[in-house]
This record gives sequence, structure tokens and C-alpha cells, in this order.
Amino acid sequence: MPVEKTPFRAAVVGTGGIVTGSHLPALREHADRVRLVAAVDVDPTRLAAFRELAADEGVTGYGGLAEMLAAERPDLVLIGTPPSLHAEQAEAALRAGAWVLCEKPLCLSLAEYARIASAEKASEGATGGGGPYASVVFQHRYGSGAVHARELLRTRALGKPLVAHCQTTWYRDTAYYSVPWRGRWDTEGGGPTMGHGIHQMDLLLHLLGDWTEIRAMAGRLVHDIESEDVSTALVRFADGAMATVVNSVLSPDEVSRIRIDCADATVELTHLYGHANDDWSYTPAPHLLEDEARTAHWLAPTADLPSSHAAQLAGFLDAMEKGERPPGSGGEAYRTLEFLAALYKSAFTGRPVLAGEIGPGDPYYDAMHGGHPDWAPTAPKEQ
Repeated sequence: MPVEKTPFRAAVVGTGGIVTGSHLPALREHADRVRLVAAVDVDPTRLAAFRELAADEGVTGYGGLAEMLAAERPDLVLIGTPPSLHAEQAEAALRAGAWVLCEKPLCLSLAEYARIASAEKASEGATGGGGPYASVVFQHRYGSGAVHARELLRTRALGKPLVAHCQTTWYRDTAYYSVPWRGRWDTEGGGPTMGHGIHQMDLLLHLLGDWTEIRAMAGRLVHDIESEDVSTALVRFADGAMATVVNSVLSPDEVSRIRIDCADATVELTHLYGHANDDWSYTPAPHLLEDEARTAHWLAPTADLPSSHAAQLAGFLDAMEKGERPPGSGGEAYRTLEFLAALYKSAFTGRPVLAGEIGPGDPYYDAMHGGHPDWAPTAPKEQ
């Protein structure tokens, strides 16, 4: 008889909307593989409300992360707190031997990422390899439509990628920025580049691979905040493809879009906060309009798995079971974070930035604003 696996023991840190609305349903969808045992929140009222919501799980509540880690020794920690807390909480969980799945951004700078990578390495050494690892929630990579598109692009079934567009044009009003940690470098890490467009930009990199050069602009056009409320960029990829990127919280007609024009077809994803198969479209080049033998397998797969936290959690649990680095961690997580740092550096310095140029000693390694006098909150003004 097959041996029945004991479910992983999981804890959530933060019990706000993203945890109640996305992580809790994802955990319940995979209840045969993972069991929620604990929740952490500094707000007793919010914690009590979450425990009532998760009454079927029998969750134990804690006011602090360290207390929970010592008492529960969970296998998995899911982090859904404000961004400024992510790095410290991920490090603590890793050093306690727990795998980490953290809401975006994983951390606020490349320097913070280095600390997380160091905690991974120390914990991996203590266990003899095979984890624990920290991964960031990039649920748009998941779902059958994204998996299908990536495979077509990877195998060059659509021809060589040539031109791309990545668009996150959303709308956020003044009330949105009344939440104290939003729009500030030290608590959010940036504006729509860091907090909103990061999902589509990560998916673009997931589909097209390594980038080599970026030229960008950013501005505060409406909101009275420290960070930007709009950014744009031109990007060159390692295989020669070129892309435009737009991130905005000033756009009443909200949309999230990725379009990639290849030699033989255009693939396009249009959605807002999540996608299913019907949100993807494929348009053959004129010379292939009648070639059904070539284009028939471009159609979306029969099974329709929408992008979601549950879809990503399935792959994460697979990695945990195998003791392998999960998708969206390590070099993949670093590539996206480096891309954001390079976008900010290019926008604030007015110069192109190459992949790999931002390292220790570069001000944009330590903070996305790079200490620029027009953007850093406490930087001295130029004389």
C-alpha cells in the first residue's frame, strides 16, 4: 500500500485582505497537502477575525513572528504583510527552517535580496541541501494560458520574438494613498513600478527570458507621494527582441496587457488582475493564415486553469516535496528585482542601464531611489 504523506504545516504572517482573499482559499484548495496551523498579526482584532474565518482549520494565533516560529516550527510560512517587513520576516522564517512564499515584492532592494539569499544558504547548509527556499508570489506566471504561451515561445513555435509591449495602466485615487505605508520608499519600495506593474513585468521576463539593457523615465504627475505614479521604459532582450513598458496608477480605463510580436504570430494577453485561457489570443502572420497544420496547436489547451495563488501554491508544494528550489525564487526572483532597480536607475539618472551593472557600492543596490536628490526622501539637495 502507498504511504500516505503527512501534510506540510503552514503559518500565515499578516491576516489582511490578501491573506483572507487569496492565501486562505489556496491553502484550502490544497488541504490534502498542506494544513494551516498558525496565524500572526500585531492587530488582535484582525487576528481574532481571521481565526474565526479559519475556524475549520483550528488556527492558533500569535502576536509576533518569533513567538510563532519557536512554538510551531512550521514547514511553510506565507507572508502577506506590508512590503517593508518582507525581507526581515523571510529571513527569520528561513533561519527557523521554514520555506517561504512571500507576497510581492520579496524585498525592497538588491541588498535586502542578498540577505535573504544568505539566509537560504545558511539554512540549506544546516539541512544538508534541499531547502528551505524563499519564493515570491507571481501568480500571473501560472495558469494554463501562461504555461502554454511560454512553451510556444520557448520552442519558437511562433517564430523568433521581435517586438513586445507590457502594460499595467491602473487607477488609484488620493484615498488609496492615505494608507501610511503606500507611496513611500522605505515602506513600499516604490510606486506602480514596484507595487503594481511588477506582476506584468515579471511575466514578460518569464516569457522572453533575460534582458540586457533598459532606458526609462518616471514622474509624479498627479499624486503627492515620495515615489513615482507613472513610469515607462524601453527594453532590449538577450535574443535581440525589444519591448516597451508602461506602469501607471493614473489610468481610468484600467487594463493589464502583454503583447509579443514574433516572426510568425502575435500572442497577446489582455486582462486586469488575473487571466484564464480566453484572455490569450494568437494572430498568425499573413503567410500562415491558411496553414492550419502549423497554427492549430497555438490554440489554448482544453484544460482551463486560471492564474491564481492556488495555481502557484501547487507548484511550490511540488518543489517542497522534492526538496528542489521552487519557481520564482533564486535567480528568477533576482532577475525581476534587478530589472526594477535598473528601471529606476535609468529613469532617475537619464542613462541606459545594463543587466549586471548594479552591485554592492552602487546606490541603486541599496535603495530603488538610489539616493537621488529629486527622489530620495531625505537626500540633500544639490548645490
